[in-house]
Amino acid sequence: MSWWILFGASLFEIAWVLSMRSSEGFTRLWPSILTVVLSAMSLLLLAIAMKKIPMGTAYAIWTGIGAAGITTIGVLFLSEAKDPLRLVFIFTIVVSVIGLKLTSPSQ
Repeated sequence: MSWWILFGASLFEIAWVLSMRSSEGFTRLWPSILTVVLSAMSLLLLAIAMKKIPMGTAYAIWTGIGAAGITTIGVLFLSEAKDPLRLVFIFTIVVSVIGLKLTSPSQ
């Protein structure tokens, strides 16, 4: 169950980064409020997951899924750079996250 909670925390991380982009530097009220709420949810779920998953592993997976997820969304939907080397590094993050999961104690 802790791994699903960690995955949910990562999805909230992706969501709050997207909402932060929409807040335009915290100058728009509702996207700014949404950013704060989503980031709090992400941190809460991360903290819960860290009760059973080692801190370093949980944090690395949380940031890895968030970074790979938001970068992928940026490339696919927000016209961000699609150069091959960038895609290789995104793939490397995904492989690293999978490796951490596979080498961590089962919870």
